[in-house]
Amino acid sequence: MDQASLVERLTAENEEFRRLRNEHHACDEEIEQLQQQVPLSPDQQWRVSELKKLKLMAKDGMEAIIRHARHSVTA
Repeated sequence: MDQASLVERLTAENEEFRRLRNEHHACDEEIEQLQQQVPLSPDQQWRVSELKKLKLMAKDGMEAIIRHARHSVTA
């Protein structure tokens, strides 16, 4: 199963994967909105930094679920 098909299946079937994907997307959108404001205040810079960390944590969680699903499919 290719990556896109697996992500599509997990999005449809796995609530945790869907939650992480939505969180990743929401962080990305907020980062884009904040970065349109120039210059950023110190609070906005801190928020962008925190959002990037949250986005990375969501991506790591999704990758772990993908690895587990791949292992389950091939086993």
